Amino acid sequence: MLQKFSAFPGVPGPVVVIVMDGYGIPKLEVGSAIAAANKPTLDRLFAECSHISLRAHGTAVGMPSDDDMGNSEVGHNAIGAGQVYSQGAALVANAIADGSIWQGEAWQQIVAGAKAGRGVVHFMGLFSDGNVHSHIDHLKAMVAQAKLEGVKTVRIHAMLDGRDVPETSALDYVVPFEAFLAELSTDGFDARIASGGGRQNITMDRYDANWPMVEKGWKTHVLGQGPQFANATAAVNGLRASYPGTIDQDLPEFVIAENGQPIGTIEDGDSVVFYNFRGDRAIEITRAFVEQAFSRFDRVRTPKVTYAGMLQYDGDLKLPERFLVTPPAIRDTSGEWFSQAGLAQFACSETQKFGHVTYFWNGNRSNKFEGETWQEVPSDVVPFEQRPWMKSAEIADAMIAAIQSGQYKLLRCNFANGDMVGHTGNFRAATMAVEAVDLALARLLPVIEAAGGVALITADHGNADEMYELDKKTKQPSLNKDGSYKAKTAHTLNPVPLILFDKVTGGKLALNQTPTAGLSNIAATVANLAGLEKHAKWDESLLQVK
Repeated sequence: MLQKFSAFPGVPGPVVVIVMDGYGIPKLEVGSAIAAANKPTLDRLFAECSHISLRAHGTAVGMPSDDDMGNSEVGHNAIGAGQVYSQGAALVANAIADGSIWQGEAWQQIVAGAKAGRGVVHFMGLFSDGNVHSHIDHLKAMVAQAKLEGVKTVRIHAMLDGRDVPETSALDYVVPFEAFLAELSTDGFDARIASGGGRQNITMDRYDANWPMVEKGWKTHVLGQGPQFANATAAVNGLRASYPGTIDQDLPEFVIAENGQPIGTIEDGDSVVFYNFRGDRAIEITRAFVEQAFSRFDRVRTPKVTYAGMLQYDGDLKLPERFLVTPPAIRDTSGEWFSQAGLAQFACSETQKFGHVTYFWNGNRSNKFEGETWQEVPSDVVPFEQRPWMKSAEIADAMIAAIQSGQYKLLRCNFANGDMVGHTGNFRAATMAVEAVDLALARLLPVIEAAGGVALITADHGNADEMYELDKKTKQPSLNKDGSYKAKTAHTLNPVPLILFDKVTGGKLALNQTPTAGLSNIAATVANLAGLEKHAKWDESLLQVK
């Protein structure tokens, strides 16, 4: 049981954690949708409230190196767990480096399953080196190992990125990879890209937001239905010509064919590896492959395959049962220990980030802890730049009602706007996204104050703070040939804010800036604000009691 905090008895009202997704601290005002936005509430908070900066990328959130951007999954893991765990990217890279992945039962079953069938292994996943959902080097290693172990045919089903990497960079990955496959395809081994499409168009939906995306992916990868091209390079060029101005993540599906026949349909006896290590956008397509009583769409046919994920994407649901690398076992999360302390908790976001304040927050568990209430606000299925306010007002409504009910000591929410709109590369829409969250805060904070509570306002990583690509040498925004700025759609390496909104203790509380302060310090800070000592495994609190 968590002990009483001797330095402070706790605020009388609720402790509220507000995550402004994709809100980093910009290095430059040029290209920052945050700097350009009209945000009087946030401006006032920074002027009047105690605030510090937190590390939200690289080793501070369990990524392999500090060159790796943070993301919503690892960010919410760190906030909820109060600890830093080695994440999927590092786990997979290490397993490949030491060879343990090839010794594992799952990989051996993938190879054996293929050899017992048609001799085909399919690799499906996000096709880039963004290192948020996947890494192309992991794919390259698996293709080479498959050949080494006597697999005759490899087919790759590639989701184009343009989101965690530059928005029109697909050919930077496709062209050299097709050359790599061609060089490897000797001595009876045949490896080729067989199908693909933009990650926001097919296959990689999450949180049950848009199952038709997954159905489209199934028809493309499994059934071989879609516009046909001779190879993936021709597909990207052809789709860009047909859909001018469309960035990679939104490109339609494509199928590689010879003589009018797709080269990579998935059939009985094949093996399939979904090579994303991150779970949220891997769960739905995994369900389509492994669930017997699947009813989300008509699969037409369901090939009997040996299926594996790179990691297990949901530990509670055991999805999938076969996985190549053991995911981090996140234990002693703040949600679990606050539940044991008898504190009622409320979590809210819209569909696009609902799993982050629930599943990821609770250490990759899909089940609630006792005393938790979760409220999902359904997201609109429209391009985010067309509705940059998203569901910020409705999330504020739900949070206000929960606070005023008096039922909850601890509340948390996520405003997805800065991240989801930031990923579109649309600068004006991103400023509107920031402004929408500012309006929501203007409504929410007075209710917290009236309830005798405090708020910690933070972010899980940066995005809207850097909407233009920066030149690596000058650190200034890069220009296109026409003189316009090159849009950036990926997360940033910038720190994020942590603001303490406290109108109830008369200035008794403040935040302590430390050299290593990161997202994992938030859990202990919340505990202290609630009048409790932190758990021994959690990173230190950042709360100062004057």
